[in-house]
Amino acid sequence: MPAMPVPEKFVDLIATVTAAIDGKPVEPPLADFLNQQFPPGGGVFEAIQTLCRQGCAEGWLCAREAEGIKFGRPVKAGERTHGFSVDVVEMQDIIGPHHRHPRGEIDMVMPFDETAKFDGTPRGWKVYGPNSAHRPAVAGGRALVLYLLPQGEIEFTRG
Repeated sequence: MPAMPVPEKFVDLIATVTAAIDGKPVEPPLADFLNQQFPPGGGVFEAIQTLCRQGCAEGWLCAREAEGIKFGRPVKAGERTHGFSVDVVEMQDIIGPHHRHPRGEIDMVMPFDETAKFDGTPRGWKVYGPNSAHRPAVAGGRALVLYLLPQGEIEFTRG
């Protein structure tokens, strides 16, 4: 069965975010910029969250599952998204596989449950710098996490 197409509106919203960060260092302080420019409760954040939830329900997001984590990469790194890929995962009270971010990772945390946090971060943005690594964890409930990866680079490792 072929994958369902990703709505253009979703890619357009992602491109709005990636245009704002294009050329900025992917380092933890970038989260402050993102939380100011695209805050939880703001139009872009809410529109992306709505489409992510819709995409999960319709099957064009998080269509794959392994070890209790639903996931998918709806957008590959490309010119339209300023060299960022988009991955979305759905996690509930679970620790995911260890991986490394060669060029960093930008996370948009969208809890279903108010108490859910991704790596200790509630609803909003979190950024890992280049060459960082972790075992991603959601605690306190269920959340969607959208990952922006420069050039789509991620390395799953044993950690």
